Amino acid sequence: MKTCPLLLLSAFSLAWLATACEKRIELTITDEVINAHYLGNGVEWDPYDEAISWGCPLSETEWDTLYARLDYMQPQYVRCMINSPFTYFTGEGFEDGRNAENLLKLLSYCQSRDVMVVYGEYNPPTWEMKGSQEWVEASVKHLNWLVADQGFDCIKHFVIFNEPDGNWASTDGDFGFWREMVRRFQAEMDKYPVLKEKVSIAGPDAVIDYRNPASPYDAAGWLKATVEGVPEIGIYDMHAYPGQRYVRSGEFEETLKGLKALVDKPIILGEAGFKYFSDPADSALAQEYWKRVEGHPFTKGSDCNMLVYDSFYALDMPLLLMSVMNAGFSGAAAWMLDDAMHSNGDSGKTEDVKLWGMWNILGDKVFGDASQEEVRPWYYTWSLMCRHFPAGSRILRLQGLPEGMAAAVAQKPDGTYAVALVNFGDQAQEVRLQLPETCDGYSVQYYTDHLEKQSVPASRKPALTIPAQAFAIFAIE
Repeated sequence: MKTCPLLLLSAFSLAWLATACEKRIELTITDEVINAHYLGNGVEWDPYDEAISWGCPLSETEWDTLYARLDYMQPQYVRCMINSPFTYFTGEGFEDGRNAENLLKLLSYCQSRDVMVVYGEYNPPTWEMKGSQEWVEASVKHLNWLVADQGFDCIKHFVIFNEPDGNWASTDGDFGFWREMVRRFQAEMDKYPVLKEKVSIAGPDAVIDYRNPASPYDAAGWLKATVEGVPEIGIYDMHAYPGQRYVRSGEFEETLKGLKALVDKPIILGEAGFKYFSDPADSALAQEYWKRVEGHPFTKGSDCNMLVYDSFYALDMPLLLMSVMNAGFSGAAAWMLDDAMHSNGDSGKTEDVKLWGMWNILGDKVFGDASQEEVRPWYYTWSLMCRHFPAGSRILRLQGLPEGMAAAVAQKPDGTYAVALVNFGDQAQEVRLQLPETCDGYSVQYYTDHLEKQSVPASRKPALTIPAQAFAIFAIE
């Protein structure tokens, strides 16, 4: 019997197509709303306090570079913290306009782009002043100078102590003291009509998965006690520095869901980044970290992340953010925008900076290495997670994710959709999105070790191929 080659080819094609269809992952955007009014994603952007003390204030060209990079990112939320000894505290008294140039430029940018600012102070001017009424009055007066006198009503929330649960903070985990200081700050803010109307206190600013032995509470305890006993708080905020396995396993998202269940107001991450130390599963990353620290000319490794240069960090950070969004939180600020913002302990020592950023804008001028001024891979993926999940978006539930993938979905205020995906597995994944309606004009942007953009034909069920170890976002650009 003769067999027709065309029939054989057709049979093979059908078999291949059937196999491909079996392997294709069906992801469905549901109508389940996780968060009806997302506040947005952003960055920690502090006003380069130490650059002034280094004698190297930012030039107009450097500011323009920052503005251009931030315009691409479109942060919806900026956390901006100051150190008063570099700014309004003179050592003997208080002066609102002292060394304010950088802060005013930063806030002017946020005001002009309608960026929500969570503003605050890392610590009191001196450790001894942590309970000083003089500091409370001066701090609130300075806040009013910014909001009322300078017109920066982009400042929506105020942090009075950074990480008050920490043994590195002046509060040293004393919840009762922190609660009393919140009340005193609020009472002082109420004396200023503009502050009373426009600014609320954010807290507790505690660190997830950390416990100070001197404190009666872990991070969840701090949050619960704040909800129950500190009604002055206008928005809840926490900090998070998980490890890679913790996030990729889904455990971190479950931790966040537990925290979200405690609160009755929006909750955000005030700082978010990765530390690859505590989990044995991350030991290879920890070893590489310390290898890079050895002999480094401008960091000792005491407070930095030497892996921010790597492409995998451009997957880890959006993975963390997907956990935040799917857990019902309302936003997160990445720690941090720029290496040039802080030295360890804000000591002013250029040989031990907090190397965490998307670049170092003073790489050449202060540190003698112009290559540090170049953007690092995670800038691109974090930027896409900022610009495509704007304030006012509805975060929706996505069904059908397999192991090795994570995603976040939103319907934007304009009615269009954004779907961000990370494939952290070793094989490419064929994905078909089940959309609520036919979507036209969309594209998909991929990041493996560079950005690549492809248009997507109008469809209610677009098919995408997500490469291994890649980030992708489906949206209208």
